[in-house]
Amino acid sequence: MRHPWISAALWLAASAALYGQLGELSISAGRAGSRNNLLGTARDLAGTVFEYKSETNFRLGFRFTFNSYRFFGHEIGYAYNRGKLTVNTTPPAEVGMPVHQGIYNFLAYATPEGSPVRPFVTGGGHFATFYPPGTGVFSGNGVTKFGFNYGGGIKFRISPLLMMRLDLRDYTTAKPFGESFPDQKGMLHMLEVSMGLGIAF
Repeated sequence: MRHPWISAALWLAASAALYGQLGELSISAGRAGSRNNLLGTARDLAGTVFEYKSETNFRLGFRFTFNSYRFFGHEIGYAYNRGKLTVNTTPPAEVGMPVHQGIYNFLAYATPEGSPVRPFVTGGGHFATFYPPGTGVFSGNGVTKFGFNYGGGIKFRISPLLMMRLDLRDYTTAKPFGESFPDQKGMLHMLEVSMGLGIAF
């Protein structure tokens, strides 16, 4: 054939027809609630103890899913979590502190590829970069911590190309700024509850 890229496109189309959906690209929005989020404490001259906490709320995420087998898949993603650092002063003080995440997950589905409804469980690893107050994503001052996550969800096919998804995941991450707060205890948890729309191909 004079145009090899045409034959390659036809081969990919035939493969998709034979084996069904190969992957998904989706965007999700929701909430990430923080737990065990006390980063550390400080005491003033009067003996008052101030608690510094990492709070998150709105979450926006992007995911690419590759279905490697009828019941299994792999997922890489990015998420932005709108966050803040709070201090229990009077009145309470807070400053913006967003959290950016890079994520890899393995997925196991309860129904085979091509099913209109696909419940799944998932687990994987991620990194989270915290940007201290007054800095931004391009400042180079982010503090990166690694962790693991697990959870589940469900995907709904609403057309041959479009799908919806619901996700519930717990992200467990080492706490940032340990050099400033040596009394840190435990791991930081961020619980994602989100809904998304995707394209299947």
